[in-house]
Amino acid sequence: MSSDLGGDFCVVCGADPPLYGERMCEPCVRKRVKLVKVPENVPWVRCARCGIVEIQGKWVHISEEEIWDELIQRHVVVHEQASEVGLAFETRRVSDRHTLIYIQVEGVIEGLLFKEEHTMRARMANGVCLTCTRRAGNYFEATVQLRSTGRRLIEEEFTALRATLDTVIDELADDPMFFITSEGAVTGGYDVVLGSKGLARTWGRHLVSNYGGHLAESNSTVGRKDGIDVTRLTLLYRKPGYDLGDVLRWRDKFWRPATWSKDGAIMSRIDRQERTGATWRDLESANVIAQMKDHIVADIITEDSSVGEFLDPTTWSMAEVRLPWDHVAKEKLRLARIDGEWLALHKLGCDDDDEGKAV
Repeated sequence: MSSDLGGDFCVVCGADPPLYGERMCEPCVRKRVKLVKVPENVPWVRCARCGIVEIQGKWVHISEEEIWDELIQRHVVVHEQASEVGLAFETRRVSDRHTLIYIQVEGVIEGLLFKEEHTMRARMANGVCLTCTRRAGNYFEATVQLRSTGRRLIEEEFTALRATLDTVIDELADDPMFFITSEGAVTGGYDVVLGSKGLARTWGRHLVSNYGGHLAESNSTVGRKDGIDVTRLTLLYRKPGYDLGDVLRWRDKFWRPATWSKDGAIMSRIDRQERTGATWRDLESANVIAQMKDHIVADIITEDSSVGEFLDPTTWSMAEVRLPWDHVAKEKLRLARIDGEWLALHKLGCDDDDEGKAV
């Protein structure tokens, strides 16, 4: 040791400068300073029923790679003065419950580059998430009742309505309460029992937006918790017995629902250019004459200014029909069979999604 009296020196070993941190030489700094602190064992919890993972008190769907990344971020502590920190890791499964995480990390402290390697053991414990706990106890917050007005829906129509629930769940943010407790056909409709009132209301709005109809909501009190009433929601959705594009007899004329509105539908008259709004109450007297699925789309063989000829698929002979008011020459005709006669229909936006039965 050749330090001059009164000069700087390492407070640990007495070495000459350069000194770092609290007046220590590089070897002493490296012995006493760690870039990261890594615990030997870290716990994590997976639901034994559905496989989702608990992260800081919340149950979420994440991949194994994301689990290891989360554990490292939560438990590995980086030195407060470190900069330019880089970290990489790889894993090795030891057993069903234990996984070793090998960590390589580097960073700069006091201008010195540190490189370290550590091993952390991730220990998985089985748990039961809130969703599975409530499902096992048949917990529910809402019941959505699918019904119809005007006519009884067939099974395929209820299946189509029910399928929209899966679409809504996929589009919403991940929430453990978005589950189905039970479901099934009942007299006159279909009931779905859900774990979330929010999910029920969102699905109801989706049904009205896409299929028309209206919602009726009621709440019942089933108890009290922490001084607050516990309620359950019943949401009654009534789908109209007709869809956009169907032919309806309403006010002694033939109309087609063109679009849904907030309180009903925009009706488009078939024999002339006229549109009018109608509420669900207004349309209670409407009768379905020809559904979209029963329409045919036919090529015109000949036509003049008001009448077109086409091949009648019921007789395989030529037939005549009055052209719709918005007809464009040489375009195909959308036809509906009403009271034994063919009626040519004007064009609506929904016709583009349904080509009918081509003849």
